[in-house]
Amino acid sequence: MDRQDQLEEKVAHLTRAVEDLSDVVARQAKELDRLTRLTQLLAEREAEREASGLEGPAANQKPPHW
Repeated sequence: MDRQDQLEEKVAHLTRAVEDLSDVVARQAKELDRLTRLTQLLAEREAEREASGLEGPAANQKPPHW
């Protein structure tokens, strides 16, 4: 195998690696967008709950002896 063939093989492997990483980044971007929307929804829901004056779960309240 001559030097040019070796370089072409390396370029092919690197091209494949870049494409694979690009796919991973695209999937992560979608997941990040989904999680960001979910976080915003939960934050809005919590703000509405606090604004309405509803009591939170007992786990969020201090015990009476405090």
